[in-house]
Amino acid sequence: VQLVESGGGLVQAGGSLRLSCVASGIIFSITDMGWYRQALGKERELVAGITRAGSTNYVDSVKGRFTISRDNAKNTVYLQMGSLKPEDTGVYYCNSLYGELSWGQGTQVTVSS
Repeated sequence: VQLVESGGGLVQAGGSLRLSCVASGIIFSITDMGWYRQALGKERELVAGITRAGSTNYVDSVKGRFTISRDNAKNTVYLQMGSLKPEDTGVYYCNSLYGELSWGQGTQVTVSS
């Protein structure tokens, strides 16, 4: 199993970023996927999830600002992030909704005020 995240960077508050995660070694189309965030000194948290059927769910702090989507043909899950806030800063990872896959290296998102 390999998960490769990309798309992070440094952005000003109010800006946008689109994260991508390409998965290999799993049957992606039947895997419920999620995006996780780990801020410095804090535990990793699930911020957005998407089921195999396309149903989505979000943690309250990102509702209305983040959108998770998937492209099964490309084995890729995306996280479109808008109206970014400094508190969105952290390393973003993708994994299954249950976090049981091997973690990738993540992608750093830094939001400056």
